Amino acid sequence: MKKIIIGFACLATLIFGGYQRVDASSELAFTKPPLPYAYDALEPYIDAKTMEIHYTKHHQAYTDKLNALIPGHERFFKGKTIEAILSEPDQIPAEIRQGVIDQGGGFANHNLFWRILSPNGGGQPTGVLAEAITCHFDTFDTFKETLNKELTSLFGSGWAWLVVNEDQQLEIIKTANQDSPLSLGKTPILGIDVWEHAYYLKYQNRRPEYIDAIWNVINWDEVSKRYEEAIK
Repeated sequence: MKKIIIGFACLATLIFGGYQRVDASSELAFTKPPLPYAYDALEPYIDAKTMEIHYTKHHQAYTDKLNALIPGHERFFKGKTIEAILSEPDQIPAEIRQGVIDQGGGFANHNLFWRILSPNGGGQPTGVLAEAITCHFDTFDTFKETLNKELTSLFGSGWAWLVVNEDQQLEIIKTANQDSPLSLGKTPILGIDVWEHAYYLKYQNRRPEYIDAIWNVINWDEVSKRYEEAIK
């Protein structure tokens, strides 16, 4: 993982909203949140068939495989959010640790991903987040160029993120596979998926075109909310 840290200390304890907690009833299971818009809502930037397959097949597979790791480890999972689990990977039972990192990461990363996209997205952030981006990256365009560079240079499958790090600074990082920034002590507020299943039907091998397009559907209201929660 390569990281870029820019800026100065920004305040307070990291808090991340919208956690998915494993059901504390007799049948423990993580549940995939509903998609907050129709499959075709992000057209023409993300096509409906990609959205349908990505959500119903790939995200569902991460959810199912994560739940398959629970039997025999109910005591560990009971009452915990996936975010809390991924935040302390060393506490995960050794025999299922990598599986939880992979499948739990895929589950959590996609839970965030759908929320930070919107048919009414695009443009630039406003308010506190806009001020923080200007503070840390000089301009929004510089921030965007830096994140795009991480996305285009990431080898293989993975994500690039805007996070609030352990030093309360904004930071751009990239992670391989479905690794979560939470496992590095960082709170993700914006994540862009560059696994091929996120774009290949429409863009084939043209990842830079997908990256340029996705900025048109970024839900800055959601990203801003997550940022403000993180610095409370």
